[in-house]
Amino acid sequence: MAQTAPKRKPSVLKRARQNVKRRLRNKSEKSKVKTLIKTYLDALDSKEVPTIEQSLKDVIRALSKLSSKGIMHRNTVSRKISRLAIKANEFLNSKAA
Repeated sequence: MAQTAPKRKPSVLKRARQNVKRRLRNKSEKSKVKTLIKTYLDALDSKEVPTIEQSLKDVIRALSKLSSKGIMHRNTVSRKISRLAIKANEFLNSKAA
């Protein structure tokens, strides 16, 4: 005899729907942050100090938000912020010297 698929509980179906929504939302948020990081790196290449400072603030704000919402782990966010800040400081210190 052919086996029939087991009947799924409504809670399982609801969790699956929620997971799809959350995955898409998280993917969108991560994509926005990647775009902000790219604009920050472009600002570093253009060597405009006000633009660099503003875009770094925007990136830090967005990354912190991801961390607080649990989309990215806090250590990952801290590492990314640190590396981006180091790049800005290297540029600004070389500019001052």
